[in-house]
Amino acid sequence: MKTNIFLEEAQALVLDRVYPGQECYISLDDAMGRVVSQDVQAGENSPPFDKSPLDGYALQAKDTENAGQPGGVKLHVIEEVRAGYTPTKKVTSGTAIKIMTGAPLPEGADVVVKYEDVDRTGDYIKIGHTLQAGSNRIHAGEDIVKGEAVAAKGTLLTPPFIGLLASIGIADVPVFKEVKVAILSTGDELVDPAQELQPGKIFNSNLHSLRASCLKLGVQPVSFGIVPDNEAATAERITEALQETDIVITTGGVSAGDYDVVLDALHKIGANILFWKVDMKPGSPIIAAEKDNKLIIALSGNPAAAFITFDLIAVPLVKKMMGLGSQLPLKVSATFVGHFDKESPQRRFLRAQIYRQSDKNYIKLTGKQSNGILKSLLSCNALIDVPAGSGRLISGQKVSAVLIGSIDEYS
Repeated sequence: MKTNIFLEEAQALVLDRVYPGQECYISLDDAMGRVVSQDVQAGENSPPFDKSPLDGYALQAKDTENAGQPGGVKLHVIEEVRAGYTPTKKVTSGTAIKIMTGAPLPEGADVVVKYEDVDRTGDYIKIGHTLQAGSNRIHAGEDIVKGEAVAAKGTLLTPPFIGLLASIGIADVPVFKEVKVAILSTGDELVDPAQELQPGKIFNSNLHSLRASCLKLGVQPVSFGIVPDNEAATAERITEALQETDIVITTGGVSAGDYDVVLDALHKIGANILFWKVDMKPGSPIIAAEKDNKLIIALSGNPAAAFITFDLIAVPLVKKMMGLGSQLPLKVSATFVGHFDKESPQRRFLRAQIYRQSDKNYIKLTGKQSNGILKSLLSCNALIDVPAGSGRLISGQKVSAVLIGSIDEYS
């Protein structure tokens, strides 16, 4: 068992032991947040035919060569085509076809004139300006060309991707199996928010915040509730979770106190302990173990510490299990705004908000940094990575940070 290792080694140890799940096909309606398991190519052009981008008249541009002269030019309207229908006639010199937005461009036409740019009398229109061939025309395949790669293996399916796949007639998409994440909390002091708070007890926030994090990530959380500080009960609950899910996340009971039983419980079920403790603050007493080719990640019970280590260690491995090609959080540099007066003998991650101003990145603390403070996570989209042995932070100095949210959120 390794102990007190660097964060990067901890990340590598868990990432090396997980792989994406099996492949399956699901409906586009159920595909939001899932990950494509193979390259997807377009079987059709999008749009599938040349079409009009507006309501107007389809005609031949050469017929408007003298339209700028007094009286303009007159063309005979021979048909009307609505969206969803196809023209039955061909545009020839001297003729035009009334066309609606999205309708197929008739054969022979090479331009569409806006409805409001003509004068119509009976079956004739008058045009008073010249038109360029190809104007107001959407070509077949202008968005997607048949055979084009539209989604690479490892692509996260977002609303635009789902719309794009629908536009080329893909109803079912190949994805990796959905990841199920067990979440359980340990501690005699914990009660669920639905229960009445008794003296000496605290409400359990970790179970609910990590469940929400899993939903945001696009995986299925499975709650295994609160387990008392009892080795046998903890071992039993972890075993049950391993049977029903792909990865187990626990919070609490990972330090070296008399009632910190998670490490002993993992030994009891025969798990292989990969490491205990990571050289960082907060969240140092984290455990990673393996049992039956599944990982167990045991986090600190302190809410902020659990949240931060979940983002730095659990999220990357879950992303890999989902099939995402990029797993580790993005590192950025920024100019620090404000002050942090504490020295950092140990590597420290500070909750912060990064934002862009005048094409430069700036970052500021979001509040108190103690392990149990949740409020400072509310507007936190980055963690300042303070190296071990650093002194206090002063305004204007360059710092390194890892993104756990969007940099554009507060810019």
